[in-house]
Amino acid sequence: MASQEIETLTSALSRLPGLGPRSARRAVLWLIKRRETSLVQLLDALDAVRESLVECGMCGNVDTADPCAICADPRRDRRALCVVEDVADLWALDRARLFAGCYHVLGGRLSALDGVRPEDLSIGRLIDRVAAGGIDEVVLAMNATLEGQTTAHYIAERLDGYPVRITQLAHGLPVGGELDYLDEGTLAQALRARRPVG
Repeated sequence: MASQEIETLTSALSRLPGLGPRSARRAVLWLIKRRETSLVQLLDALDAVRESLVECGMCGNVDTADPCAICADPRRDRRALCVVEDVADLWALDRARLFAGCYHVLGGRLSALDGVRPEDLSIGRLIDRVAAGGIDEVVLAMNATLEGQTTAHYIAERLDGYPVRITQLAHGLPVGGELDYLDEGTLAQALRARRPVG
């Protein structure tokens, strides 16, 4: 049996996404064996992040500076704004380096079942950013879930009347995907979004 401190650490790690109790136990044992090097580095890194982490006042990203590195980058196209549900979505899109504009993090998605209303998200701040001018396109990069699409539809309605082009990420067949492995929702969206060949 491990001490209470080790059990507490294991329990804390097991709550991280992708780590269950067994994976957390293996991670703790690995850290204990390397406590003079890896454990100390991990603790220093966690402490540094805890001390310096802030939410960007412009887009809602999480960084160590406000505005964040993305918003402060002068090479970004300020006329294009990509709206995402969460910081993880922003990081995934930005890691791909396919979008050169700026971002806006909603902090979730509308969900009647979970009691998430428009005022619980940063939709008001998004409308303010668009109303201030200088934005030509708003890309709605919501997840392809019912709640994500409901959120995108709500935002599109709220932005109606502003002089911006509203676009949405395409949904459908993934590159390299085989039809017999796809769910019905993906297949239905791919059929609805079909386009002419040639």
